[in-house]
Amino acid sequence: MHELGPEPNFNESMYFNVYDPVASLGGFFRLGNRANEGSGEMTICLYLPDGRVGFMFGRPRVTNNDAFDAAGMRFEVVTPFEELTVRYDGEVTILTDPLEMADPRRAFRDNPRERCSVELTYTGDSAMFGGEPEERAEPTGEEFARGHYEQLVGAHGTITLGDQAWDIEGHGLRDHSWGPRYWQAPWYYRWLTANFGAGFGFMGSRVARREGPGSRGGFVWDGERLHLCRDFTIRSSWSEEGRYHREIDAELIGADRRWKVHGTVMNLIPLRNRRTDEQGNELVTRISEGMTRWELEDGRVGYGLSEYLDQIVEGAPVGLAE
Repeated sequence: MHELGPEPNFNESMYFNVYDPVASLGGFFRLGNRANEGSGEMTICLYLPDGRVGFMFGRPRVTNNDAFDAAGMRFEVVTPFEELTVRYDGEVTILTDPLEMADPRRAFRDNPRERCSVELTYTGDSAMFGGEPEERAEPTGEEFARGHYEQLVGAHGTITLGDQAWDIEGHGLRDHSWGPRYWQAPWYYRWLTANFGAGFGFMGSRVARREGPGSRGGFVWDGERLHLCRDFTIRSSWSEEGRYHREIDAELIGADRRWKVHGTVMNLIPLRNRRTDEQGNELVTRISEGMTRWELEDGRVGYGLSEYLDQIVEGAPVGLAE
């Protein structure tokens, strides 16, 4: 944990995802501490084998930055960068149609809940990517994280939902961020994570700003070496209703080679964040979380998340051109 900064919107968060192709089950888990606001953010999302999604979000009271432990979820570091645990004990809302979460009040009201427990151990598959830069890269007011790192990981343990239980043996990605954050800071972003087992995986990132070119980058892990990407291109196809991403063609460009990948979204849930700015305007952000099947040019298949954040202007996501 890092020293609590002076910014009103200082956030420190950890995130873990996983997919087990044998169980056909995946999900992600996130805790964010916003101690200067007196609150936190807890998210659990499970993509179930039958197409349903189990989801819960909470804003627990958090007044310090001592640990990731709130609203029934807890993250522990056993050995830094080598072993961590994720635990959850609480309820999730069961969504037969995950797109109902576009209206969260209605979705939580109209769908049943079931008891859920998660016990997962995460172990490092790759070298670390990221850190804390010496110079600030984002303009004041557009900060999204002062420090940020990511790592491809393996995960094993159990997930229990109601009277069902699954043994999990999968792979995924984790990240850790700290610094001031508003979800409205980026104009839009695309964050692709993929794991093909312990020997290959990637992360691609495109962050667009309201003004200026934004950033493109990521990494590819080949089992021995972390290849930093100097560029990242992405093209998406969209559903007619709701304008959610469905198919993805991306290229990660390293110093001496390129990797092309095609993604097919297997299931998707739209999440929403709202904030009122200093002028009293309501700002609406949509974060579409797609559990995605990835296929490389050589035929290898992997799985991961495609996370699309967009500001919503006049009812539409702003990043449809990419």
